[in-house]
Amino acid sequence: MNVVEMHGIYKYFGSFCANKNIEFTLKQGEVHALLGENGAGKSTLMNILYGLYGHDEGHILINGEEVHMSSPSVAIQHGIGMVHQHFMLIPQLTVTQNIFLGMDKETGIVLHLKELEKRVKELNDRFGFNVEPQSLIWQIPVGVQQKVEILKVLMRNAKILILDEPTAVLTPHEVEELFTSIRMLADSGYSIILITHKMSEVMTYTDRVTVMRLGEVIGTVDVKDTTEQELAHMMVGRDVHLERQLQPQEPGKPLLELSDLHVNNDKGLPAVDGISFSVHAGEIVGIAGVDGNGQLELGEAIVGGRKIESGDVRLEGGSVSKSSIRRHLDMGLAHIPDDRLTKGLVLQFPIKQNLIMGSQRKEPFAHGLMSDNKAISKHGEKLVHDFDIRPHDPEYLAGGLSGGNQQKVILAREVSRDPKVMLAIQPTRGLDIGAIEFVRSKLVEERSKGKAVLLISTDLDEIRSLSDRILVMHGGQVMGEVGPDVAVDDLGLMMAGKRLDDMKAEAAGTVEGGAEG
Repeated sequence: MNVVEMHGIYKYFGSFCANKNIEFTLKQGEVHALLGENGAGKSTLMNILYGLYGHDEGHILINGEEVHMSSPSVAIQHGIGMVHQHFMLIPQLTVTQNIFLGMDKETGIVLHLKELEKRVKELNDRFGFNVEPQSLIWQIPVGVQQKVEILKVLMRNAKILILDEPTAVLTPHEVEELFTSIRMLADSGYSIILITHKMSEVMTYTDRVTVMRLGEVIGTVDVKDTTEQELAHMMVGRDVHLERQLQPQEPGKPLLELSDLHVNNDKGLPAVDGISFSVHAGEIVGIAGVDGNGQLELGEAIVGGRKIESGDVRLEGGSVSKSSIRRHLDMGLAHIPDDRLTKGLVLQFPIKQNLIMGSQRKEPFAHGLMSDNKAISKHGEKLVHDFDIRPHDPEYLAGGLSGGNQQKVILAREVSRDPKVMLAIQPTRGLDIGAIEFVRSKLVEERSKGKAVLLISTDLDEIRSLSDRILVMHGGQVMGEVGPDVAVDDLGLMMAGKRLDDMKAEAAGTVEGGAEG
């Protein structure tokens, strides 16, 4: 039985057609993936289903009845709930207060809070969410916050759930827990649409998949009848290669050196605790670890955005421990930040202006106090073409770009400076497979040109496929250095706080004990 049918859906933004003649169906009790590159039209289509956008042509049927989705309240009345990629929770309130926020006229949240907590617990226990109703949002992990968002729509009696990139900021363990709960929902008759670009999740956790490209549906297939390679080809129209691309080469002199580095977090507590390592010309060093173990503070200290309590950072032999961010740039450091929206771009500025950030006062983009708009435009046109930034319009505002194209703007800007050292923090987080392939290939290209690349990522596949050497961080310290052929289980142990030296000692003891026996 189809609970959702979308026939002949068109959506225009001005002259741009974001959705073209879309056909989409959702069956009761299934987990249906909507797969495609960023900008393929997935979120637009689901925003239409949820009533955030009106469609220009076509029909929507819910449980066989044609419905005009004029607003989210209409969608909610028809049992549709949407969980957005960016959480909409108030940190200072409890789980229960967040879930019932806006429902106070119906429930009397002040008078009956205990009763509301009971209702949350019942729903929570039914689907194995393991959420404590009285916990404050700021005190719970991101994975649990994601479940709170789902509980919010379930409490509004939604039977059709739209989940927009629900695993973008979750750890592998949190992803597994989330999908266990999602499968329980589906087995209970709920229908789930999963907007994603992660094919591994599609193949592992979903029943059917609809692939979109450039605003059109390429096809819908049963997951059991397809492969990751086939889905990747449907997504981008060509074969995609994410396997290890590094060619053996001898590293050169050290270009980035850290000595006994100590850095505090925002609360004044130690985040980086005595780290020392170097990155040489012509190599990629990967920093692996679970989010929150000092990697972000390490990156911010290297780029000059966070105070160094003690220790030293050197770029090509010169100390920059007390230098400004601009001085770091002048010394040859390029930086891909962890958050492209707040740290990498000025969303209200056009692409061409974002492409010269940090160099806007230098030749050829400025002469004295006067900007050279012709030079800025010419530079923008070249990079938009070279890095295939879409749309191919340097005047287009950065805030209107898809995530993958926003990341391309940052990458183009940093690479165009011809840096000596490239610091890349979570460079492919939240990107689709085509953009991931592009970003990774550019990092490998920088390595082949003799640049030193420091890659900080929580994606173990990325770390292993791109790195010449891997350092694992836990609790602000380095647990050890390994090669890219390290076993995933060993990486996991180190990420959990096991030191490599201790692992080697235990292994040696086991071998000796076995020999003696």
